[in-house]
Amino acid sequence: MSLTQKIVLIFILAVLIGLAVAPLVVHICRKHKLGQTVLHYVEKHSTKSGTPTMGGIIFIFAGLLASACFLWRDSFLAWTSLLVMFAFGLLGFLDDYIKIHFHQNEGLKPYQKIIGQTAIALIIAFLIYYEVGTSLNFFGLVIDLKWGIIPFAVLVFLATVNSVNLTDGLDGLAGGVSFVYLLFFGAITVLIGSQGMDMLALAIFAVAGGVLSFLAFNSFPAKIFMGDTGSLALGGFIACVGLFSGNILYLPIMGLMFVLSALSDIIQVLHFKRTRKRVFLMAPLHHHFEKKGVHENRIVTIYIIVTVLLCAGCLWLELLF
Repeated sequence: MSLTQKIVLIFILAVLIGLAVAPLVVHICRKHKLGQTVLHYVEKHSTKSGTPTMGGIIFIFAGLLASACFLWRDSFLAWTSLLVMFAFGLLGFLDDYIKIHFHQNEGLKPYQKIIGQTAIALIIAFLIYYEVGTSLNFFGLVIDLKWGIIPFAVLVFLATVNSVNLTDGLDGLAGGVSFVYLLFFGAITVLIGSQGMDMLALAIFAVAGGVLSFLAFNSFPAKIFMGDTGSLALGGFIACVGLFSGNILYLPIMGLMFVLSALSDIIQVLHFKRTRKRVFLMAPLHHHFEKKGVHENRIVTIYIIVTVLLCAGCLWLELLF
């Protein structure tokens, strides 16, 4: 069976698994009242309070199960990436559970999240240094970071995980952008051509299929949110496959909408602390557009279209080099 055939099959299998599991997850969350508490100052989302959360379980399970059917030999990097997704998902699950159990919008303390994220990131950073390699590719240019790959990898994990988390604010937004990103990044990973990268690409397409099935229940109006369970898992997986493939430098371009979510939030906080004034009506950026009167469906559509264009451009340039 060719790699293309495997990619198509693992993608379809993940979608089918996700579609089969999603109604059960939604039912269990509703039955046990595992609903999202919406921030009081997000007025337009007040009607969404109580919507089931922890929907990231859907694509985590679908990605893992579909991968188990196809990943056998030379799959160390692929399974490690999936394990990292699961580990960040567990951290997010704990955060979601605390929010629900104590009926508050803040789960783990910020420092607790950072400690957990850094611990996972450090393990993978040392693995990359000793086992995977320290070179990064950027449109044919090879950059060897040597020991610097360790702090760099930790920074990438922290930035990516929290950027995806901040993007998760509208129905279908984080899931839609992540789905497009994973599809194109999987294609770029296939271009590398080695056996280990082929298996990593299969894992990427498996998770992408799981995210697509999740979007069937998360698009407006959402029947379930991914919660931190899903956003941390996606961020961890995206960072891990980027570092393992050596193509992590494409992330700020292909994942520009993640970057803008994080930057707008950072700018807002720093400027407000300094001047007591706000740059944006509300941060992250997608909430600013909402405050300007743009419907969330239009915002999500624009974010996805921009991501498609940027990802397609990177894929085209990668083919050239």
